[in-house]
Amino acid sequence: MNVFKLVDGGFARIKRLDFLPLLATRLYLLPIFYEGAHTKITGFAGTVAWFAAPVSQGGLGMPFPLLLATLATATETAGCICMALGLFTRLVSIPLMVTMTIAGLSVHWSHGWAAIAGKTAESTLRMQAFMDWLAQNFPGRFNYITQLGDPIILNNGIEFTVTYLIMLMTLFFYGGGRYLSVDYWLAKWRPHQIGWLMPADHA
Repeated sequence: MNVFKLVDGGFARIKRLDFLPLLATRLYLLPIFYEGAHTKITGFAGTVAWFAAPVSQGGLGMPFPLLLATLATATETAGCICMALGLFTRLVSIPLMVTMTIAGLSVHWSHGWAAIAGKTAESTLRMQAFMDWLAQNFPGRFNYITQLGDPIILNNGIEFTVTYLIMLMTLFFYGGGRYLSVDYWLAKWRPHQIGWLMPADHA
């Protein structure tokens, strides 16, 4: 028996399940875009103010803050809906990638790579000093704080942003996946008009 042929046949059969990682990617991104859209919609005035405020005051210092806040809100709202349905997945990935890139460069880039501060970071060292003081002077409060896990310091680096960007790139190139996306069935229905919704090897 040809081992390579056997392995090749096994991978060919497994390929039928290639819609699962694409579905998982959509579902993973769904609450992220929902949270972003919900926060911006319910606190839109605050979002505009944050976009407009100078960097020295904790803002982004962006031009045309109302326009950019509206575009960001609309993009994340559309992204949330489209990711849930697998609708226009490849198309909506484009503005979402643009949004992620802008967020990474304007908000996270200056903080480095790590999303969570490492143990050698100055902020973590200060937190550790505080926790040591708390354990010595208020042991009951210390136990309450650490009961569900050790506290961490958010570094706010670009790690998560780049992760989401890579996931969006995957959806851009491969679509929303077979069977459990609206794109798949639309492409089946009109392959010559809207076949671009799904790559040929996933349709």
